[in-house]
Amino acid sequence: MRPLFSNWRKPTTTALKWAALVIPMAMAVGSACAFFLWSLDAVTHLRFQQPWLLYLLPVAGVVVGLVYHRWGKPAEGGSNLILDEIHRPGGGVPRRMAPLVLFGTLATHLCGGSAGREGTAIQMGGSLAGGFARLLKLAPADVRVLLMAGVAAGFGAVFGTPVAGAVFAIEVLTVGQMHYGALLPCFLAAVTADWTCQAWGIVHTPYSIGFGGAAGIAGVFKIDAAILGKAVVAAAAFGIISALFSRLSHALSGWFKRFVPSAPLRPLLGGVLVIGLTLALGTRDYLGLGVTNPDPKAVSIVSFFTSSDIHPWAWWWKILFTAVTLGSGFKGGEVTPLFFIGAALGNALAGLTGAPTDLFAALGFVAVFAGATKTPLACTLMGIELFGGQHVVYLATACFIAYRCSGRSGIYLSQRAPTADKETTA
Repeated sequence: MRPLFSNWRKPTTTALKWAALVIPMAMAVGSACAFFLWSLDAVTHLRFQQPWLLYLLPVAGVVVGLVYHRWGKPAEGGSNLILDEIHRPGGGVPRRMAPLVLFGTLATHLCGGSAGREGTAIQMGGSLAGGFARLLKLAPADVRVLLMAGVAAGFGAVFGTPVAGAVFAIEVLTVGQMHYGALLPCFLAAVTADWTCQAWGIVHTPYSIGFGGAAGIAGVFKIDAAILGKAVVAAAAFGIISALFSRLSHALSGWFKRFVPSAPLRPLLGGVLVIGLTLALGTRDYLGLGVTNPDPKAVSIVSFFTSSDIHPWAWWWKILFTAVTLGSGFKGGEVTPLFFIGAALGNALAGLTGAPTDLFAALGFVAVFAGATKTPLACTLMGIELFGGQHVVYLATACFIAYRCSGRSGIYLSQRAPTADKETTA
């Protein structure tokens, strides 16, 4: 019996070690995400009540730009800095990244910038994890795992999807490859952070799919061949659009840096352009997160699931608003806008093909995200957590095909490419 217990000793010790390291860090990240989500909800409601705040967006951009120019370096690297530190721990993730990105994101959303929230959550998670690593003087290998756990905690807490958060953290580093050695710490971190966030009273937006064609009997999935075929075609479109978003965002970021040398002035110009787009279209539907809107006639992520009205170009306008906002230097993230873009495109394709609107909105929701981040497995799991397991075949089909149709690079410039032989098996 002694060899049997000896074989269990090392994994048990390792598990206890990571529990002791991860749980306090994840509780801190979950609390930070709860404050962030509460604050984000408050500034969004204020913007809806005070429409004139949009005209302060250039001023907010200058303030955010000056703050980052004065105190941000190297925190200005954002999520890409965290990925770089995970690949090769070196200078560390600065502690000031968390408060800076929190301030920048809230200022962006208060005045109507089209941005998300995952970048903020990931950066807060990485910053707090890096602070814990420095406090405990961890070895580089342990720092790497703790940073991955911080990413998982931030992602899982901000979206209420802990399983997807854990897998995202190990899948996002290298395209087509998974880093399973950190899976248990990442899962523990994501679950702990999500629980902590919920314990603070945070409630995430619920989504539901009324379409029941995927449900079988006694756990057997019943697949509609016609709908699955339409989903395959739609998935290719989701992948192409995710590539368009990534390339346009990077191109505009490079354009702003090339033609506006002063970093604080880039978001000023970006803010002016967002105001100009808003006035030209005559709608504010593409400002902010876009999850919900108090105007029942407005387009939002929720409306794409529930409304029979088709908005064929809503996805394009959200791409443009978001690329201008983030490319010019405002803070936030790309993922929630990607949810909007995908749900809008799914809504449009459902109207074009006669497919179930709510199902295709859900497929676009996760598939465009999968193509832009190169994380098809995490996005499939997110779809299951948000929309239910009975739709898993459709969700997986959309995410896997979108990933393959989205090209070799995505929104994260520090995401590594695999070797050619490994890519063929991804």
